[in-house]
Amino acid sequence: MNNTAQKRAIKNYRNRLRKRGVARFEVLGLDADRDLIRSLAKRLAQNDEESNHIRLQVRQTVSGLPQKKGGILAALRRSPLVGLELEIDRPFDAGRKVDL
Repeated sequence: MNNTAQKRAIKNYRNRLRKRGVARFEVLGLDADRDLIRSLAKRLAQNDEESNHIRLQVRQTVSGLPQKKGGILAALRRSPLVGLELEIDRPFDAGRKVDL
């Protein structure tokens, strides 16, 4: 890489990445996991609500610590139906007469 234009282009590219808050790094893993790791890194780089959820799940899985209790309750509280005044009534039906 003796070409100064190429060196300048790489330096500019890395500066743009740094301004976006993205770091370039190398990891070691199985060749079969290459696409998985790349797609995970791209997804996490979006830094939205879903990527935060993925980040939390991966941290919990990798840490090996047991998950905290109340996960189902927390999921129910995040439901879009929370706060709606729903009236769920089933009509009573005596059914049909069965001859034996």
